[in-house]
Amino acid sequence: MRKGYLGIDVGSVSTNLIVIDEQDEVLVSLYLRTQGQPIRAIQEGIKQLSGLVPDDVEICAAGTTGSARHLAGVMVGADIIKNEITAHAIATSRFVPGVQTILEIGGQDSKIIILRDGIVTDFAMNTVCAAGTGSFLDQQASRLVIPIEKFGEMALKSQHPVRIAGRCAVFAESDMIHKQQLGHSMEDIVAGLCEALVRNYLNNVGKGKEILPPVSFQGGVAANAGMKKAFEKSLQHEVIIPKHFAVMGAVGAAIIAREAVEQTNEKTRFKGFEVTDFSYQTRSFECKSCPNRCEVVQFFQNGEVIARWGSRCGKWDKVS
Repeated sequence: MRKGYLGIDVGSVSTNLIVIDEQDEVLVSLYLRTQGQPIRAIQEGIKQLSGLVPDDVEICAAGTTGSARHLAGVMVGADIIKNEITAHAIATSRFVPGVQTILEIGGQDSKIIILRDGIVTDFAMNTVCAAGTGSFLDQQASRLVIPIEKFGEMALKSQHPVRIAGRCAVFAESDMIHKQQLGHSMEDIVAGLCEALVRNYLNNVGKGKEILPPVSFQGGVAANAGMKKAFEKSLQHEVIIPKHFAVMGAVGAAIIAREAVEQTNEKTRFKGFEVTDFSYQTRSFECKSCPNRCEVVQFFQNGEVIARWGSRCGKWDKVS
């Protein structure tokens, strides 16, 4: 049997699952829409994964990351649960040797990670402004009746990108409409939008950061060639897009899980693909033991509490 290592990255927009081998090569990769239902997305992902993983591969470790990493970790029996910053840094260092700057733009948030000598020295995240995220690109592509897959290709055809106000999603959209009414070509408007998003990102997320090459661009938005070109134009550096740019968080979680199990030489806590058959439910209650009045979240598997979160003092905390 070959050894495989599972990584799961559960975000607000997408849920990514991957399996790597002992050389950190990706054997299986899955991208699913979370659609506000992380439990359903995780179970569906594990179900699909079970049919894709080769019969001679045994899952020897599992790791989770993303905004729902704790939920995912309890569900599947993760050996490690890590934040997105660490997961992205580990994966990118593996596939982009010597990387010093990571630009990551997802559906609902974006982040920048600064590394020096392989160590994270600084980072910043944007979870507030929609104009710097992939969901805004999706929205504008839909409004312009352009398939999002064609967005980057169209931007590359532009000869004279128009300047669009990108500080705010509302202003950007109204400015785009104004430029359309002035008769600018769709290619120039799309390219201008990409440049506006890059300005927004660098002025907010990247503000005050020393952006040095090699620069890696990842997250779902990295599939947009227009964004890559806009970053290179603004930074005056080559921007590298890793092979597994859309699932780097999951790759990082799998690598960290592999290293953790190898160091301890312990058997994995992964529950197996049977988690797709379990029934899960979340409920909460207010603890009245002190004035903090903490909301304690209880997570049930087949009617049994397997985890609790939320109490400041740790009185109710439980992870089985």
